[in-house]
Amino acid sequence: MSKICQITGKKAQVGNNVSHSKHRTKRTFDVNLFTKKFYYVEEDCWIVLRISAAGLRTINKLGLDAALKKAVASGYCDWKDIKVIGE
Repeated sequence: MSKICQITGKKAQVGNNVSHSKHRTKRTFDVNLFTKKFYYVEEDCWIVLRISAAGLRTINKLGLDAALKKAVASGYCDWKDIKVIGE
C-alpha cells in the first residue's frame, strides 16, 4: 500500500537532513496518514479510506460524498480502490 492520501492526493516529499556542519543527506517527509472507517450514507455501507489529516478536514468541510466525487474527478482515487466492508 502506497503512502498516498485517497482524498487529497498528498504523498511523501524528498528533502535534506542538515547537520550542524551543514552536511546534507537525503530524507523523506512522510504524510500524516491513517486508516479511517466512514459510514457512506448514499450507498448505505461502511468504507475504509487511507487519508491524511488534511483529507479528514476536507471531509468534515465538504461531506464524504462530495469529497469522494472530487477526489475521483481529480484522479486521486478510483471507485474500485475504495474498500467496502459489510455489504
